[in-house]
Amino acid sequence: MNNDILLVGDKKTEKVLRKKTDAFDFEKFTAKEIRDLIARMRRIMRAANGIGLSANQIGLNFKMFVAETADPQGGTKFYAIFNPKIEKIGDEKKLLEEGCLSIPGTYGDVERATRITITGFDKNAKPLRIKAWGPLAHVFQHEIDHLNGILFIDKAKNTYEATPTERP
Repeated sequence: MNNDILLVGDKKTEKVLRKKTDAFDFEKFTAKEIRDLIARMRRIMRAANGIGLSANQIGLNFKMFVAETADPQGGTKFYAIFNPKIEKIGDEKKLLEEGCLSIPGTYGDVERATRITITGFDKNAKPLRIKAWGPLAHVFQHEIDHLNGILFIDKAKNTYEATPTERP
C-alpha cells in the first residue's frame, strides 16, 4: 500500500477521490490489520499536519476515516470510524474555513451544520453513535463527504491559494 496522499490535479487520482467508497467489510481484515491501518492513517495524517484523513485519500476503496481534534480539556481526541453515516443534522449552519490534504494550498469557506449525530463502527466492529458539534462536526462532515466522492472545493466559497504561513 502506498503511503502518499492522493492529490487533486491528476486525472487518475482525482477519479479515485471522486468515487463513492464501498462499505468496510470487517470479515476481510484481521484485528491486527485493522489496528495497523488505523496507525498508518494516523501517522500519515499527522505527518501532513492534518486533522482528518479518509481511506480513499490514500487509495483505499472503503468507508473509513480518522480524525484528531482538540478537546475541551486542552488535549486531543482521536477517532477511527468505519462505515460512518450522518443520522441527524442540526438546523444551524456556520461558515468555517477548510483546507484538504488532497488539495494542498487551497482554502475556502464551507457552510456546514454546527451539530450532527453520526453512527458507524469502531475498530472492533462495535456500533458507535457520536453527537458532534462545532469544529468536530465540521471535520466529520468533511471526511464523510470524502467517502461519498465529494471534495470541499465542490461546496466552498471564497477559495484562495496560500501556503500555511500566508493564511489569514
